[in-house]
Amino acid sequence: NAADYPNKPIHLIVGFIPGSSADITARVLGNRMSQLLGQQIVVENKPGAGSSLAAEYVARSPKDGYTLFIGSSANITNAAINPKLSFDMVKDFAPVALVNSTAVILVAHPSVGVSSLKELIALAKQKPGELSYATTGRGRITHLTMELLQDRAGIKMQMIPYTGGPAAAMADLATGRVAVVLEGYSGLAGGLNGGAIKGIAVASHNRLDDFKDLATVAETLPGFFAGGWNVLLAPVGTPDAIIQKASADLRKALDEAEVKAKLGALGAYLHPMTPTEVVAFAEEQQRTWRPVAERIAKQAAEQSK
Repeated sequence: NAADYPNKPIHLIVGFIPGSSADITARVLGNRMSQLLGQQIVVENKPGAGSSLAAEYVARSPKDGYTLFIGSSANITNAAINPKLSFDMVKDFAPVALVNSTAVILVAHPSVGVSSLKELIALAKQKPGELSYATTGRGRITHLTMELLQDRAGIKMQMIPYTGGPAAAMADLATGRVAVVLEGYSGLAGGLNGGAIKGIAVASHNRLDDFKDLATVAETLPGFFAGGWNVLLAPVGTPDAIIQKASADLRKALDEAEVKAKLGALGAYLHPMTPTEVVAFAEEQQRTWRPVAERIAKQAAEQSK
């Protein structure tokens, strides 16, 4: 019954391990929303398959508003790479609200000798296939963004895959073993502030408050946007009155200075959206990444022959 929702604890499912940015985001929000709703919000971690296990679990849960999911850009990109998943991120979930987005930043080792995206594109055209870039996981948003960037710019760089996560790629960037890295804000902020790496461009809609001098990719390639994000979702079929109540309370929590500060420390930017706006955003993200992911999958299949 929407009128007395919630009258028991709400389970908030996260598809990543404790301590991940999605997990920390869920706990910050869960703590504040527990106070606003007057009911405990229990954060449960169900990692695996790039958050797909958690998504499938929630998609099959009762449609009563007591099992919610912190979805992310990973779910859209995984679905694009693996079309055989048993659920659809847009059709099987009802969006409650967009929680936040995280910027991805393109950086280079100072020895590359470029200070802007225009200069990097010009150099890559002079040396096709010679400039290297690190990717920390095939199919991650950072990998897809670099593929999309090369496609839009008409350049070809050499991909160096890293399995040790961002830390291993950043170590090689710091020594100049790899020329370029595109990674999330939180993994790069220290190096950017210290001058060890050179900021080239940020793929967000607007320049970042912390790095006002860093141009957006869109200033060179109009309309370009990429980044990580988290969204609160319920199984499709959950009563609209419950979704609207949860959405209003989430947006109220996101508007509070303490919550903004805690999420800001993760390099997250808050973009409150209504459920209707989230649907349009998710559909646009699917349209952006599906052709890129299909191309990557095709390349991988050809290489394995």
